[in-house]
Amino acid sequence: MTYISAQPHVSNSWDDICYPVNPVWLADILPDYDIIATDRQQLVVGQPAGGRKMIFGIQSTDYDIIPNILIREVVDKLFREYDLQIKYTTTGEFSISIILPQELSIGGERLQRSMILTNSYNGKTPFSIQGQTLTTMLDNNIKPGSSMYRAVCQNGLMGWADSFVALPDYQQWLEERPQGKVRKGTPAVKKEPGVRKIHHSRLTPELFQQQLYELLAGQNQQQATLTATVYEHFQQRSVNRSDENLLKTLPIPVQLAKQAYERLRLEQRLLGADPSYWLMYNAVNHALFNARSSLTLNDRYKLDERVFHQLAASSFA
Repeated sequence: MTYISAQPHVSNSWDDICYPVNPVWLADILPDYDIIATDRQQLVVGQPAGGRKMIFGIQSTDYDIIPNILIREVVDKLFREYDLQIKYTTTGEFSISIILPQELSIGGERLQRSMILTNSYNGKTPFSIQGQTLTTMLDNNIKPGSSMYRAVCQNGLMGWADSFVALPDYQQWLEERPQGKVRKGTPAVKKEPGVRKIHHSRLTPELFQQQLYELLAGQNQQQATLTATVYEHFQQRSVNRSDENLLKTLPIPVQLAKQAYERLRLEQRLLGADPSYWLMYNAVNHALFNARSSLTLNDRYKLDERVFHQLAASSFA
């Protein structure tokens, strides 16, 4: 089934996404019917401020809704000072960037440390921290990677290389990886003893908040990351004639590639800079997360990761 085309809205207020959401059972609203579809009995219903009630999806009885208010409470408990950038769709998907005061220099630009959390009420985008689902992090004994916020285009940039121990490991994986693969390397950080594995079917609000708190603790510490090293390499690697058609080879829809090209030229004029892999990656990221598309937010992040690895492979070649 074709997914509804949507364009992410941008907000800096929790209030735009922390509206009431709750399950409504089909049997309660259809008491005169026998519900045969036993795997889908729960409506996910939310009511944005000033709006009508919306049915975001029909889920199984094992599905537990993660209200955005639970995320907000943990973030407010952990961090006294942060800025907020939210990208959300009317179909019930959310990308939440927690922008921290710590800064990092990439070339002549100042980026800020951030955390990107995703969530959804329609089941299309799983809850994740820095691009990793809760299950993946706990099963593989890793803690969240990094992300960075770039004010020039309000981009949230994910730490796609952070799961590799060192740059040579990442470069070797780039050379050996099958085309299109985004499998991670050896985790650089082991799980803390206090972080316990839980399954989504047993997820309670209290357990979720406990897990989220433990996984996010320490994210405000300023540490060098492998992704930042790759970004610095991108910034120093100019786009020459042989690279001019690179945008056309990236794994993104044609229309998004055209928008990325326009964004690349715009940033060149704004910054008075020559084209580079850094500007190209940011242009693609901007197009992916600001354009109207039938892609879910989860799909957009997957494409962003593939683009990052493909540009990295080309830049190191």
